[in-house]
Amino acid sequence: MKKRINNMSGQNLQSISTQNYSSTTKLVLGSLLAGIAAILQAAGFFTGIGYAFSMLTTLPIVLASKLSLRIGFLSYVITIFLLAIIQPSELFVFPFTTGLLGLSLGIAFKLWKSWISIILAGGFGLSIGIMFLLYVLEFPVLGPAVSSIFNFKTSITIFLFSLIYSLIWMGLSKRVFVFLSRYF
Repeated sequence: MKKRINNMSGQNLQSISTQNYSSTTKLVLGSLLAGIAAILQAAGFFTGIGYAFSMLTTLPIVLASKLSLRIGFLSYVITIFLLAIIQPSELFVFPFTTGLLGLSLGIAFKLWKSWISIILAGGFGLSIGIMFLLYVLEFPVLGPAVSSIFNFKTSITIFLFSLIYSLIWMGLSKRVFVFLSRYF
């Protein structure tokens, strides 16, 4: 049973319905979410608490993708361009980790209702991004302790970690959707 929320004009709304938004509103919201994602990703520059804020970068991309797949992709690309200006050192990390996870989860939320499918899509996207950085670009995304030479055990561990991380973000994203559905 869906909750109905009465807004100020007395009109009934059912949860978050992105069809009620105009293309301009979606574009503005996507741009704002891209700006928030870029700021959160650049916060990793500040050690300690900055890394915690950096992990939150996934959420704006998921929300933008929930608005529309096109807006989600555009927000992902805009965030990459903003990071090129604000914090170029994050250009290796965002497109292949937090950003790709957000995009994968957002697309999965739009396409499927099954939580297993959503987790698998997010986990697959994140693990592909990490392995691309580690094995193709030979960027030490997991630190110097993990070799950039392909290792099957390391790849399985990356995939399992990605599934757990995707599960956490799927649960958090659903809670945010429920929270936002009360107000919008």
